[in-house]
Amino acid sequence: MLLVYVLTFYSVWTLWEFWGRGAVDSVIPDPFLSQLVKSGVIKNLVWALPAILLVRRFGSDMHITLKEMFTAKVNWLKFLPVFAAFTVYICGGSILRNGRLAVSDGFEPHQLITVLFVGLTEELVFRGWLLNATVKEGKKWPHVLLNAVMFLAIHFPKWLCSGTFVSSFASLAFLEVMALSAVFSWSFLKSRSILVPIALHMYWDLLVFLLI
Repeated sequence: MLLVYVLTFYSVWTLWEFWGRGAVDSVIPDPFLSQLVKSGVIKNLVWALPAILLVRRFGSDMHITLKEMFTAKVNWLKFLPVFAAFTVYICGGSILRNGRLAVSDGFEPHQLITVLFVGLTEELVFRGWLLNATVKEGKKWPHVLLNAVMFLAIHFPKWLCSGTFVSSFASLAFLEVMALSAVFSWSFLKSRSILVPIALHMYWDLLVFLLI
């Protein structure tokens, strides 16, 4: 079942990146509304909804149940160092590149929709479902690494469409994606709450859109 899901999911999203995204933009010229449809509607239907239904369907085989994922009590103070590290890394990089800390010239308000939904949908799929379905007690890090590779691979269609596939590897930016995946996975397993990696993911994306 898991293999069928992975093959179907990656195939559908590859088709979306190559043809679907542009089709929506051509039909809906308004950037805010277009982004709402792409990130708020389509990505939730393709990513979030199936992931939630699958976790519920195979609940007995999950490392963390669907209910616990959303109701586990979280000591957020334990994760403040991660939020702080993200802040220092992004802000420091922005200052080094621009000589100052300022909102990026390329920032558009409609990108906030992406910030809102990307963290939610991607964490539900990659941590709440895929990692949750494969990780075992005592053998977590091999599955965290596999999850990082899978998380990296879902970026390939977008990089190919934007012409940044080669540069993402040449600049070693792909390592950043894998490192982030490992952090999100660790936070999920440590807290047993999907809300923690969602919050971390959203915060990272917000800093990137605003400052880079």
